[in-house]
Parts: sequence; C-alpha cells; structure tokens
Amino acid sequence: MLIISLFLATLFLAYSNGANDNFKGVATLFGSGTTSYQTAILWATITTFSGAVAAIFWAGKLVQNFTGQGIFPDNIANVPEIHLAVAIASGMTVLIAALTGFPVSTTHSLTGALLGAGLVAIGLKVNFAVLWQAFIIPLIFIPIITIFLAAGVYQLVKYFNYQLNLLANQKVVDTLHFISAGIICFTRGLNHTSQLVSIILIIEYFSIQGGMLTIAMAMGLGGLLNSQRIAATMSTKITSLDAIQGLSANMTAGFLAILASYTGIPISITHVAVSSIFSVGLIEKKANWHIFSQIFLSWILTLPTAAITSGIAYRLLQG
Repeated sequence: MLIISLFLATLFLAYSNGANDNFKGVATLFGSGTTSYQTAILWATITTFSGAVAAIFWAGKLVQNFTGQGIFPDNIANVPEIHLAVAIASGMTVLIAALTGFPVSTTHSLTGALLGAGLVAIGLKVNFAVLWQAFIIPLIFIPIITIFLAAGVYQLVKYFNYQLNLLANQKVVDTLHFISAGIICFTRGLNHTSQLVSIILIIEYFSIQGGMLTIAMAMGLGGLLNSQRIAATMSTKITSLDAIQGLSANMTAGFLAILASYTGIPISITHVAVSSIFSVGLIEKKANWHIFSQIFLSWILTLPTAAITSGIAYRLLQG
C-alpha cells in the first residue's frame, strides 16, 4: 500500500510540476501576441515531452539516487515514508501555487519538503548550512543577475533589430522566438523528469525509463489542464510585451537554463523566466512592481510551506 501511495504521490507531483512550470517557457509567445494560448501550451507540451524523452535515453547519466541533498544522511532519505512525505508536500505546494497563479520553483519546493521531513526525522541535526547554497543564494542573487543580463540582451536585440530591420521579416522573429521558447521547455523537461523519477526508484517494478515516461505524461497533462493562471500571470500581469521583448527575455532564460544544466549551478528556471520578463518591462518602464513583489514573496514562502506540509505528512505516516 505504501509503494502504491508513493507512485500516486509522485504522479501528483509531476502533474503539479506541469501545471506550474510547463507554460513558463512559452509565456512570452502568448504575452506578445505571437501566438494563441492553445498553440503556446501545445508547443510547451511537445518540447517539454521531447526533453523528457531525451532524459529517457540519457537516464544513466542524468538520474541520481534520491538523497537528502546534504540536509540529512542519505540512509534516512531512503526511507519510503520520507519519499512519500516529500512527494505529497511538494506536489501540494506547487499545485496550490499554480491554481492561484504564482510561478514557483519545484526544486525549492523539494528542498523545503526534504527539510521538513528531516526535522521530524532527526530534529535539529539537519544541516541548515546547505540551505544557504540551495535556497538563499539562488533566491537572492539569481533574479538580480538575470534582470541585468536580460536588460543587456534586450538592448542588443533592439540594436540588431534596428540595424537589420528584422521586424520587416516577422517570420524571422517569430521563428527565433519559438525556438527560444522550445529550448527552455526542452531543458526543463530534461532536468525535471530526471529529478522526479529519483523519488520512485525504490519501487522495484519500475525501470528508470518506464518511470520517466509515466512522469512525462503526468507533467504534460498537468500543463494542458491547469496552466491558465500561470499563463495569465507571466504573459500579461508582469508587463506588457512585444515580439522583440519576448524574444529577448526568452533568449536570456534559455541561456541560463542551459548553463545551469551543464554546470550544476542552482538556477531555478522559474526565477530566470520571471526575472527576464520583468527586466524587459523595467527597460520600457512598464513593469508591474506589485505583481513581481507578490511573486517574489511566493518564492520566499515556497520553502517553509513545503517544509511544514512535509513535516506533518511524515509524522502522520509514522503514526
């Protein structure tokens, strides 16, 4: 029964991840009027699923055993109740954020869930220092770096657009825009599928490839059914967008997503996607500070919300 519950909880987490994350890469396509919501979410689903399929072929290199990420000893992380509590808490945190329109980081949700379960399991023996590298530094510095980088990219794109008159050939801009969006979604599918499948590796009935395919389908379904609120927030509420602004934001987010994949730097695709959009809005003096501050507050609350939920879930599972 515990194994079945773990499988279902992981699918729930994958669904929640898709609902909150799938649209982030294509938000600028919809916000700039480059394409419709239906086409944008379809492109996000196709490219995210492609990334997940790529993860299946590269499974041996990408998937690592589920660990406490340095928060607590790995032998504790292998307890099934820990896996289940983390999946439940992370899924709930990310889905609630999706349903209320707040784009949050699944990785930070997982970190918070690990912390909460760890506190219940071993008390204050958990390694709080790891939170500095895994949560606090990325939360503070990555959005700032992204905002400055996106501003520079936007100015360069505007300059080359002026010199080459790219807008005279809208198809060029749109093609580059779609490619940049696809890169973000592909990278996210590649990374998150590998990350989530590690939770169910203790289930002997699943191969890594089978687990990834199942998770990929759940992610795709979540994006198709519950992306509307995230779409509204990222596409229209942070700032108004045109094609060049959207392309610039996506180029920045795509570059940082790829950089994170290859270097292991703890960059949240959520944070860079939102911050890039906000940055181009700042340049044009159209950024909505109120919405961005609300989103940033949700980033801060992600970890404690997941931690409290996970701690309660783990305690109940023990009882």
